[in-house]
Amino acid sequence: MVRLVNRASSPVGAAAAAATAALSLLSLAITGSNAQNTCDNALKPNYAFPIASNGWRAQLIAGGMSRPRDMIWDTKGALLVTEGTGVTYFNIVDNNGCISVENKKILVNDTENYNHGIEISPDGKVLYLSTPDQVHAWDYDADAVSVSNRRVIVTNMYNEDHYTRTLLLSSKRPDLLLVSRGSAANMDELSASKEEGIAQIRAFNVSAVPSSGPYDYPSQGTLIGWGLRNSVGVAEHPVTGGIYSVENSADGLHRFGVDIHNDNPGEELNFHGYLNGSLPEGRNYGYPVCFSVYDPSLLPERGTLQVGNNFALESGDLVNDETCNRDYEPARLTFTAHMAPLDIKFTSRGDRGFISFHGSWNRDDPQGYKVSYVPWDERTGEPVAESTNNSAIVDVLRNADSSSCSQKGCFRPAGLLLDAKGRLFVTSDHQGEIWVLDEGDYTYPDNTQGGDDQTQTGDGAAEASTSSPAMRAAGRVATEGWLMMGLTVVFSLVGGVWFVVAY
Repeated sequence: MVRLVNRASSPVGAAAAAATAALSLLSLAITGSNAQNTCDNALKPNYAFPIASNGWRAQLIAGGMSRPRDMIWDTKGALLVTEGTGVTYFNIVDNNGCISVENKKILVNDTENYNHGIEISPDGKVLYLSTPDQVHAWDYDADAVSVSNRRVIVTNMYNEDHYTRTLLLSSKRPDLLLVSRGSAANMDELSASKEEGIAQIRAFNVSAVPSSGPYDYPSQGTLIGWGLRNSVGVAEHPVTGGIYSVENSADGLHRFGVDIHNDNPGEELNFHGYLNGSLPEGRNYGYPVCFSVYDPSLLPERGTLQVGNNFALESGDLVNDETCNRDYEPARLTFTAHMAPLDIKFTSRGDRGFISFHGSWNRDDPQGYKVSYVPWDERTGEPVAESTNNSAIVDVLRNADSSSCSQKGCFRPAGLLLDAKGRLFVTSDHQGEIWVLDEGDYTYPDNTQGGDDQTQTGDGAAEASTSSPAMRAAGRVATEGWLMMGLTVVFSLVGGVWFVVAY
């Protein structure tokens, strides 16, 4: 606490002196706050700097890349990134919290079209990479930074349109590699047939690849889920082992002849059970006949539909709202339409699930273009929010104005990766960048980088509270920092004496 007392005989002069002192204190506090939020020689984007929420700091650590997507750590702490030129290797340099990269090296040239998925074995000696048609395994030497002995372990999964193949190696069952394959079109009728192997997540035992050749994706492995239009992000809860995915739902839909595409269907967070078989695997999530309600008020003939329910586009004998909710799995959570979630990563405690929202193109009011998290119950392994809550995300980093993202450059997050210190590494593929987000006592009173930490419903500009006290508690970060460190200047005239009190 700082207290300035002026007993000058002139109240006016004393007030001016006190005001000057108070402003000096305020300036010092703001300068100190901003100094701790920035790093010397930090890279700057060629577009408006994204806005970090209070309690978070964003650092741009790499640029000039070719559409970087997924990332993984090797056993030496090096960062391996898939991008348009193949797989790139970086050493991470930590200078008192200021992060940079060095020793960049092309680990694998892109002669195979390794456009997205990457995983590494627990011992760090096998690197898994995906093409649109196959999964390859390479022997990896972290000391020599080299790969050798390429072999195909999964094949026959090529299709047009959604051609990324996300890879997830289970920590609970390290012999199981999950592979997500999207649909071949916006509305792909072949996805309705389980035997086609389209719009599915399957798991393959990498320790028992058939001697006769690689696994056939449509007919072999374990079916984790189907009816999943394009589940690019797949993750395993670190405590319970529950498998979750984030799905990009359909574009340009009409219901009973009415255009509903702006706000329905919602993007989805889906739960797929556990790899130990304690819940049935291979459940159908509805696509291409059933979809998730985001805003029921905008659906014609909505009946009793509410957020998170499944709905049909028409009402027939075989497919209607009733059959969609009876015969198909609902989403665990539903997000704003067209935000395009591309990845999900859990903290080591399992109390948050970070999601990258790549951003919309099929929406009048652009949404997404941000990194957010869903508060999670680490004991149950489920989101804190109920399935009827369509505002369950808390923003971490967003664009100041997402309305211009489709016309010019902005932050468009794709892959996510947490390090041992809990820092979140993020690729922004359209700008060829890698960012790092770290949580701490960071505040932005002048709003140069941050905004209020609020639960968001859409593009991050509109703030909304949640009705769940538990979720607000789980989602809260250190927004009180500025209130505790900042200055409250009180001028009072008591008996001709001016006081300035700073808290």
